[in-house]
Amino acid sequence: MTNDKSNILLVEDEENLHEALKLNLDMEGYDITSAFNGTEALKAIANEYFDLIILDIMLPEIDGIRVLETIRVNNNEVPVLILSARNSDADRIRGLKKGADDYLSKPFNLEELLLRVEKLIHKNKKIQVKETIGDTYTFGNNTIDFKAQEAQVWTGNRIELSKKETMLLKLLIENKGDVVTREKILQMVWGYQVYPTTRTIDNFILNFRKSFEQDSRNPIHFHSVRGVGYKYVDGE
Repeated sequence: MTNDKSNILLVEDEENLHEALKLNLDMEGYDITSAFNGTEALKAIANEYFDLIILDIMLPEIDGIRVLETIRVNNNEVPVLILSARNSDADRIRGLKKGADDYLSKPFNLEELLLRVEKLIHKNKKIQVKETIGDTYTFGNNTIDFKAQEAQVWTGNRIELSKKETMLLKLLIENKGDVVTREKILQMVWGYQVYPTTRTIDNFILNFRKSFEQDSRNPIHFHSVRGVGYKYVDGE
């Protein structure tokens, strides 16, 4: 939607390797955020949406496995590619069991790494959009015209929609029935640079309820999932 450039969190404490990877990923057109220990990694993950995390196992402060466990405990499904000097089958299986999507042993072939990065990001983006919708969408006697940025609501009134409202509606509807995390909304609708507060997104949801729900206090379509994100359902 707003940002076609994929965002990667690179977590690697070996400076020379980190800089070499960052340079090559940047040349491939990715936006790179750097972390050199587990604490920095978890802080970045809490504040930003990533399309992929490249994660070293042997990190200062908090090791990569604990970082991975924390990511998955928080229901964050971001793809994780582990880099590790440990190359035994037991280490590889442990990483995959903890929730890694791929595992690459050091030393590795750079071209192979870049291919795996590309495939993981492509696969994740295909999974993210559950349903492709057209220029208009109808639900509960409401019709949204995404192209015109307006809607006819259940009362018969026609309302104008801002660009952000239109993008958020489309994102929620494309993922109907699933919780869309706050981080994903920030990346897809607001981009990486300008971050609204949770209250801002809540206000958008409240406005959607006032416009599209027949009883805004008992919404059928637009729901906030505390501590996780937001969800749209068709309802009955």
